[in-house]
Amino acid sequence: MGVSVSVLASGSRGNSSIVSSSGTKILVDAGISCRETVKRMRAQGDDPRTLSAILITHEHSDHVYGLAGLARKFQVPVFMTGATHQAWARSLRDAAGEQPQLARLEIFSAGRRFEVGDIAITPFTIPHDAADPVGLTFRAEGIKVGIATDLGYLPPNVCDQLRGCDVLVIESNHDLEMLRGGPYPWSVKQRVGSPTGHLSNDKLAKFLCTEYDGTASYVVLAHLSELNNHPELALGTAEEALGRRQTLLLNRVMLARQSEPTASIQL
Repeated sequence: MGVSVSVLASGSRGNSSIVSSSGTKILVDAGISCRETVKRMRAQGDDPRTLSAILITHEHSDHVYGLAGLARKFQVPVFMTGATHQAWARSLRDAAGEQPQLARLEIFSAGRRFEVGDIAITPFTIPHDAADPVGLTFRAEGIKVGIATDLGYLPPNVCDQLRGCDVLVIESNHDLEMLRGGPYPWSVKQRVGSPTGHLSNDKLAKFLCTEYDGTASYVVLAHLSELNNHPELALGTAEEALGRRQTLLLNRVMLARQSEPTASIQL
């Protein structure tokens, strides 16, 4: 079977992806409902009962909305940092002050590699306004997959972690002019455009022109804003950036969408 990657949903209304090897299947984030996650996995030919683990990058609702239901239904281990777990549990406290429990919670730390089945995972710190947000790389069967969304800029540590990827899922959240002229309150515009907010098309293009090493067969643009971006604009900006570097023309650029899963990338 080899390694496969699919983005089930991506955007401000929910984020979730699957990284699989021959023997392991990992759900990265659980930002859509349990029912919708199951529906989209089955549409891809995936059986949710074969999930090996759920990994959570940070506690914002568009990344954890379906977590409790999925963990309860499929009884799979859930991996997150300690600070992320505390923030998630606090946000879901019930009227009596009780916090939700995960039957199979596993705590990891940014910078410390761990394994789930035959997939080696390296979490790394990213700049975002959450308790302890992380990006992730996955290695299995000689393939490296990188996922980095929800970050305001790309510091050197993130650029280093994303070198050598065969598949790169990376944020292209907003067009700066659309954000400035869009409907968000000024405070939200400042947050989105801040160093701990979200990555703009132009910031991603700068990375693709300068720091990106060109190894990925697929670059997947993720977490596009539905109000402050256009898919064609994000795609065109990224392709233009790659087109300036003649050795990188074999990179295939794809769009991850909110409403439907991407076609599964098989490697």
